[in-house]
Amino acid sequence: MKGFGAHTSVWAMVWTPDSAERAVAEALRHKLDFIEIAMPEPSIIDVAHTRALLEKHHLASVCSLGLPERAWASVRPEAAMEFLDVAIDKTADIGAQALSGVIFGGIGQRTGLPPTEAEYDNITRVMQHSARRAKSRGIQLGIEPVNRYENHLINTGWQAVQMIERVGAENVFVHLDTYHMNIEERGIANGILAAREHLKYIHLSESDRGTPGYGTCGWDEIFAALAAIQFDGGLAMESFINMPPEFAYGLAVWRPVAENVEEVMSKGLPFLRNKAQQYGLI
Repeated sequence: MKGFGAHTSVWAMVWTPDSAERAVAEALRHKLDFIEIAMPEPSIIDVAHTRALLEKHHLASVCSLGLPERAWASVRPEAAMEFLDVAIDKTADIGAQALSGVIFGGIGQRTGLPPTEAEYDNITRVMQHSARRAKSRGIQLGIEPVNRYENHLINTGWQAVQMIERVGAENVFVHLDTYHMNIEERGIANGILAAREHLKYIHLSESDRGTPGYGTCGWDEIFAALAAIQFDGGLAMESFINMPPEFAYGLAVWRPVAENVEEVMSKGLPFLRNKAQQYGLI
């Protein structure tokens, strides 16, 4: 997971052969090093088509998801293990390097109460099982903290580190997201410093999830902190523009966050690339 990439939600949230063709073509047009494939329902992924497409164009990939309610790890650990087994196998079969995201819970999952030790015990058991499965398939797993409005279980960099230490597997890493950090961390640099030993991947997402550089995220603080820890992992631009209702609910995206895809790609992507170059990250 090196270089600069983009989450495929910029082009489509459901990974069909048609959306795969479009996303890969756009990634190549913008000279991306990798794409992050949204995999909310792993069973529908056309493995042969995706693998052939990525190999044809020598494009690296990672996959990401949030667990569906039927497989929330904190309350349905057995179902979560089964769901993640399929996702891990699909990730490995298409030749991706990692499965990341809210693999510990759901996007939009909240009990209305603080997390319990029993919930964390269940998540730990699921992550340990999935880490073993992922290791056997030669891929890594990423834990992405998300804000308190989307999930009540892991919201900060230090909480992700705590879970990784509980799991005790070398192939599990922290995946940060600047949108969530802008809400949860006491200074974005603090989150990056807290996760430094385990940080291998970061979503570069604006404060409104729209066009990077046009919101309130402290980009100089972000890139300076990444440079300070000598970050050499994946830098993935993420923007949620075209949200189907089933995804908009969990992500709480109720209005257009950018004029169109071209605005994000022609303004946001160069902005982030320039910052990464300024701080010596690419």
